[in-house]
Amino acid sequence: MTQLRAWLTADTPVSRNHARAIQAYLSWRALASNPLTMIGLLIVVALVVFATLAPMLAPQSPVAQDLTQRFIAPGTQYLFGTDEFGRDILSRILYGARVTLYIVVLVAVTAAPVGLLVGTVSGYFGGWVDAALMRITDIFLAFPRLILALAFVSALGPGIENAVLAIALTAWPPYARIARAETLTIRTSDFIAAARLQGASGFRIVVGHVVPLCSSSLIVRVTLDMAGVILTAAGLGFLGLGAQPPLAEWGAMVSSGRRYLLDYWWVATIPGLAIFVVSLGFNLLGDGLRDVLDPKSS
Repeated sequence: MTQLRAWLTADTPVSRNHARAIQAYLSWRALASNPLTMIGLLIVVALVVFATLAPMLAPQSPVAQDLTQRFIAPGTQYLFGTDEFGRDILSRILYGARVTLYIVVLVAVTAAPVGLLVGTVSGYFGGWVDAALMRITDIFLAFPRLILALAFVSALGPGIENAVLAIALTAWPPYARIARAETLTIRTSDFIAAARLQGASGFRIVVGHVVPLCSSSLIVRVTLDMAGVILTAAGLGFLGLGAQPPLAEWGAMVSSGRRYLLDYWWVATIPGLAIFVVSLGFNLLGDGLRDVLDPKSS
């Protein structure tokens, strides 16, 4: 691997695509060498697979009720048991994975670009632009994320779409801070000065040079934050402000099962374990990506 890195950085007639392929191979080797990272990757991949194939994998409908099958313990008939309405918990867990993945993806594609844009613009232009954008960021950071999300959902009304919007509105400030910190370092680089001398506009420099260099750190932070996003979404569902019945959502399942925790432990414990495992998977994957994408470690 050391020889490949030396060859990659040497002055050789290697095509750009070939060099990128080699760099991707080196990154994958570094990622695969960490067993905990691979466990996190397998958990995230399993979440995607289960969410995508939920209609085919679920043994029953997640909303079909059968009161004659209430509170059946986990076993051969029902792998994860049934809840207070006789609904198959395994089916609801699989369909709940779709809700979780839906929230994670929407928050990632909305909050991260907003934070990246605010941070790079603030760090590059400085002055009153930096002061105004950072004071707005400080206002959002002054409130705990869950409390601020509760305030937004209370104002917008319960529902999964409003929950996603509320979480996205509270998730972008840390990304803006990271992007601004890196931009303050990048804007003094020689290649930025050369781009200015060639007549490139500030917008072109930010989009073409600053944003790509800040993306790797942002990807790591987004991956690490997904566990917090899942917990916030579960918290909103637990309080009845997220996904509404009869939609299967893990936080709402924990909320409905907490009343029967002493007698029928599986109703609340199994969706709680699903939240724990998926959050752990994103944290493990984020730690591995941080080690691979951190330029100081290469």
